[in-house]
Amino acid sequence: MGLQPRLFRVELIALVLVLPLLITGCTGGGAGGPEGSGGASSDPSGPEKRALTVAGLPLVDVVALHIAVDRGLFAKQGLTVRVQPVQQSVQALPALANGQVDIIGGANFVTFLQAREKGTLTTRVLAEAARNAPRMTRVLVPPGSRIRTAGDLRGKRVGVNILNNIQSLSLNSILRERGAGLPAYRQVPFPQMGALLERGQLDAVHAVEPFASAIERDLKARTVLDGAASPVDGLPLSGYVTTQRFVDTYPRTAAAFQRAIGAAQKIADRDRGAVEKALPGYTKIKPAEAAAIGLPGYPPESSAAELDRLIAMMREQGLLTEDMKAADVLYEPGT
Repeated sequence: MGLQPRLFRVELIALVLVLPLLITGCTGGGAGGPEGSGGASSDPSGPEKRALTVAGLPLVDVVALHIAVDRGLFAKQGLTVRVQPVQQSVQALPALANGQVDIIGGANFVTFLQAREKGTLTTRVLAEAARNAPRMTRVLVPPGSRIRTAGDLRGKRVGVNILNNIQSLSLNSILRERGAGLPAYRQVPFPQMGALLERGQLDAVHAVEPFASAIERDLKARTVLDGAASPVDGLPLSGYVTTQRFVDTYPRTAAAFQRAIGAAQKIADRDRGAVEKALPGYTKIKPAEAAAIGLPGYPPESSAAELDRLIAMMREQGLLTEDMKAADVLYEPGT
């Protein structure tokens, strides 16, 4: 990347040790057995485990999860799904490892591919959640900023949610293609980006929806770069991730979850109105705001070729050191 020091692995360990695992609150849907018993099924053709806990971020990425709950798509597959909110997907890593949650929705692919390589957790991707699309992420500056072009970002303090991750990976790729120098990244949680930008503690932020629109509205911030510019347009961003142990133990459950999420992704992909209706239920986005924000792509089917493109970018920028193939990461029933 002309990369910052490799802080990610240290931070991952620190986050796993000290961050609060889960934030109070949940939603549920579907039909299934009692959660205290794990909802084990006696039907030899149905899901082995009917009651699932899915950690979900308050981001537009996971709207299909909530559509599937609200429309009974999990129930049609014999599943009960409880959604447990988290603020960062890495917060849920220890809970995923010890079985407190079964799946993480909206899991940042960079984080979980790195965890897999390091051996922290053998992760498997059940489905893609979101792909990069225009106005979903963007680099924002205060209205009076002298930063006007990509070249002006060289050496500037740019806020990203996690260092050496998807935001810096994608922005570095855009800047390199344009022959521009790289910024100095600062780790800042999305909800704090606007305040630090307003106080002058950051020169710019690489923000994702719905936070980007809130910063634009509240600060009259200006867009310098769209985060979906070439060569990262359509890049896989996040997905529904579980463990190898889970898919080995509950293969029919994993397949049932895939079918329900796939059906919900199709709805999100084809019907923006359904997305706008679902967003206020689990984010702070108001209905009027939902109609204006930039949305990601919601792929109805996962693509090994697209995930391989992300892996190649990670290797190029030093975020992965070993060869990895998407076919080994994506879960297919029977594998």
